[in-house]
Amino acid sequence: MKIGAMYSHLNGFEWIQYHQKAMWEEIEEIIQGINTEDFKTEISQKKTVRDKSLFSPADLNIRMRENFESRGWHQSHTNYWLTDEYKLITDAMRLKGEEQKIDKTPTSSYNQPDFVKNRIAVEVQLEKYSFNAYDLFAKHLAFYIGDAIDVGIEILPMKVMQAEMSSGPGYYEGALYDLARQGRGVPAVPLVLIGIEP
Repeated sequence: MKIGAMYSHLNGFEWIQYHQKAMWEEIEEIIQGINTEDFKTEISQKKTVRDKSLFSPADLNIRMRENFESRGWHQSHTNYWLTDEYKLITDAMRLKGEEQKIDKTPTSSYNQPDFVKNRIAVEVQLEKYSFNAYDLFAKHLAFYIGDAIDVGIEILPMKVMQAEMSSGPGYYEGALYDLARQGRGVPAVPLVLIGIEP
């Protein structure tokens, strides 16, 4: 695979180039180390492209995970508590899960990026389009506000690759539009949006 396009939101790419250049090179190597033709393992049942070999998003996700984990990237799990009162949530938000004191009956929740290393979080979205907006506008921001990361990276297929996948994940161009539609300062977290292609 290769990086087909890249967008730097709030100087996310520039931050990596200045502070963690080796991490960017590692991400490029992980992406380039995948031969997409090995993952054209699903046969289409759609009338318009019946019997065509398509990319398997699940298998590509597994290979991505293996490649990231082999380089020391890992999942990070942050616990927190929810309640129906805005003031209680904002008072407790900046505390670690075990330090949060909520006088009402709270609901336990958590946030977990796919991979974290050296204060960089990576989300790989090759299967479910519904999570793209959550990653971009909530998950990366939560870890950034919680001072767990300095930049978030979102990896999605380019439309040309998504069109050859057996399921309909989101794609780079759509996520880029979502970012542009919100305006330059939203979300308030440095991000790098990466579009991958065969």
